[in-house]
Amino acid sequence: MSETTSTATSQSSLADPAARAALVREFDATPGSSKPDPILVVDNIVRQFGGMTAVDVQHLELERGLITALIGPNGAGKTTFFNLITGFDRPTTARKGAHWSFDGRTLDKTSASSVARAGMVRTFQLTKALSRMTVIENMMLGAQDQAGENLFKSMFRSTWRTQEREIEQKADELLARFKLYEKKHDYAGSLSGGQRKLLEMARALMSDPKMIMLDEPMAGVNPALTQSLLGHIQSLRDEGMTVLFVEHDMHVVRHISDWVAVMAEGRLVAEGPADTVMSNAAVIDAYLGAHHDTDLGDDALLEDRTMQVLAEQVAAEDAERDAERDADREVEEETEGTR
Repeated sequence: MSETTSTATSQSSLADPAARAALVREFDATPGSSKPDPILVVDNIVRQFGGMTAVDVQHLELERGLITALIGPNGAGKTTFFNLITGFDRPTTARKGAHWSFDGRTLDKTSASSVARAGMVRTFQLTKALSRMTVIENMMLGAQDQAGENLFKSMFRSTWRTQEREIEQKADELLARFKLYEKKHDYAGSLSGGQRKLLEMARALMSDPKMIMLDEPMAGVNPALTQSLLGHIQSLRDEGMTVLFVEHDMHVVRHISDWVAVMAEGRLVAEGPADTVMSNAAVIDAYLGAHHDTDLGDDALLEDRTMQVLAEQVAAEDAERDAERDADREVEEETEGTR
C-alpha cells in the first residue's frame, strides 16, 4: 500500500468515534507529549513584550486528523500563539532556537502567505470579511494560484477565464454547504455575526488546507447558529482535515474536541482528553483560582447570564454594522449632493 493510500485510509478511519478514542488512549496526557503522527511540531516559541512573556511554549505536537482545542483563561497567550505559528508575528526566540514545522515543512522564517500555501490556514477572533465586497467576491479571494492575479496574464482573459469559472463553481458549492448561497451577491457587511463566521470558515476552505485553525469560532455567534458551526467543524475532521481551535465555552470543547491543550500565562500547563483536563487541578486553578471542586464542564454552570452575554455581543455587533451602513449612506448622500 502506498504512503498516500495509507494516509487516506488512516484519515477516513478517524471519522469513526471508536477509532479516535482508541488512538487518543495511546497519547501521554502530559504537557508537550509526543504524538504518533504529528502534523504540527512546535519548539521553543517565546514571545516577549517588554518585560512580559506572553508566550513560552517549549514543545507541542498536534496529531493529524483530530480536533484539538486550545483553551485557557483570557490573557493566556492563545491568540498570540496562533499569530506566531501562522506568520502574523515573530517570536522573540527567532534565530535563537525557535522552530516549528507543518507536515514535514519547516516554517521558521516563512510569511503568513507561505504558511497558507503550505496548507495551514486560520480564521480570526474578529472576522476579516471584506465588508464592501460581495460574499462571492470574498470567497473567490481565498483561492490560490489564480492566473488572473498575474499582471501580464490579467490582460488576456482567455488565459484565466476557465480557471475563474472553476473557482466560482467551487465557491458556490462551499456557500451551499455553509447555507450562505442565497447571500451570494449580498455585501459581506450585511451578514450577521454568525454568518460572517461561516463565511470566513468557508473562504478558508477555498485553498484546500490540510489544517484549519479557528480562533474563537463561537464568539458572538447567535446561539441558533452555534450548532451549525459545530457540525461544520466536525465534518471537516471527518473528511480528514486537522482542526485546532481556541474556545472559552467548556461545553463546546467537551462536545467536539478529541484532545485538549491548555495554556496559562503563556505556557502549556496540561494536555489530555476533555473530561480529564477539565478535572485537572492546575487547569481549574488557572480558570477559577482556588475553586478546585468545580467541574469546568458541569452543566450546572450554565446560567441565564451566559445567554444574556451572548445576546449582548450579537446586539453590539449588529449595532456596529448598522452604524457603518449609516456612515456609508451619509457619505453617498453627500457625494450625490455635490454632483
